[in-house]
Amino acid sequence: MRLARVAVDILRPVAVGPLTARTQTLRPGKRVALLQTVLESAGQEVLVARGWRIARDASVPLIGKNGGAPAIPAAAKAPRFPGTDAGGYLAEIEWRFEAGNFDEPGPCRVWARPRIPLLPGEELSPMSRALLLADSGNGISMALDPRAYLFINVDLTVILQRDPAGDWLLMDAVTTMGGTGTGLAETRLSDTLGEVGIGVQTLLVSPR
Repeated sequence: MRLARVAVDILRPVAVGPLTARTQTLRPGKRVALLQTVLESAGQEVLVARGWRIARDASVPLIGKNGGAPAIPAAAKAPRFPGTDAGGYLAEIEWRFEAGNFDEPGPCRVWARPRIPLLPGEELSPMSRALLLADSGNGISMALDPRAYLFINVDLTVILQRDPAGDWLLMDAVTTMGGTGTGLAETRLSDTLGEVGIGVQTLLVSPR
């Protein structure tokens, strides 16, 4: 079986500090199984994630956009998100922009890969890598100046029809807003062979 979809609801900010994860199987099965993890900080639930595992079947044909993706561009100077420093998450991800940038509002296409493991001594799974990177979809495709507006994602859903090959993921992200305080960030995910899935985020939008 493989982890095909993960939906994460962010209940409140996740503090930097000790965290506890509780995982259980909600729906066991040989062809499909549903898992749930609750993340706690200081005894308070901060995040709930549900993931569908689906049985592998090599007899099913591959259908999709798998004609190959553009070559990974050469390294450029480290990006800087407006109103923040260049450290932390930004510094620990390697970015290779094809179109757009952190300081250019609008759609963005960028190759990315983590520089460090998520957990020391553990290899990142394909879904973990996709979740880690796709969570930045609303940031790379910002539609408003972050110094004037908040656009915080309250969730993240990633669906992968196949596991990405290699460390690099191409994110093709666009953010739209309905003029009601709600926004939507959609991120197409590809590896060097072609498209592998999508990330979707619901956004809370408000003036600072």
